[in-house]
Amino acid sequence: MAQQPEPVQTPQPVVSPPPTTATPVLPAPASVMTHPPTVVIPGNYTIGPDDILSVVFWRDKEMSADVVVRPDGRVTLPLVNDVVAAGLTPEQLRDRIRDEAAKYVEEPTVTVVVKQINSRKVYVSGMVARPGAYPLSGTITVLQLLSLAGVSEFADDKKILIMRVESGKALALKFNLRDLKKGKNLQQNIELKPGDTIVVP
Repeated sequence: MAQQPEPVQTPQPVVSPPPTTATPVLPAPASVMTHPPTVVIPGNYTIGPDDILSVVFWRDKEMSADVVVRPDGRVTLPLVNDVVAAGLTPEQLRDRIRDEAAKYVEEPTVTVVVKQINSRKVYVSGMVARPGAYPLSGTITVLQLLSLAGVSEFADDKKILIMRVESGKALALKFNLRDLKKGKNLQQNIELKPGDTIVVP
């Protein structure tokens, strides 16, 4: 019996997948790379110890640096060396650094950015659940801070004191939490200032 011839297989054309268009990865804009994130600066803010600043010289990365204000109120920068920062606003510090840098660089352009405020603190001590230092990054009242600290149920909430120094003089401001809860003497719920200490007996 004669064998049947095997059918001839026609090769199928190879269909290539459509070319994919890769999305090019673009470098981050220069403004994103050179400007660190900022924090909310209170209106009456002046630089203090432990604050973290970013000093940026335009077109001069070697002179730019992130610095921490030392306890003596100074910062150290390349070439310029020590500069007093404490007690100045960021704009005043920028002008001072620019004047110092002008001795070495022609027409320097300087930016001072506050990265973290650590110098503004208020304190709570005594009969509270969480005594200690609290950062003062914005506005906060006595009642708000006491809510954060958690007044003990055994505290004498009628004799709370706010210790404050103004013009070199120590002040003791009375605060009656019990009255405030009853809607009385609302004016005693003052806005706290850097360095204030609340004492809860």
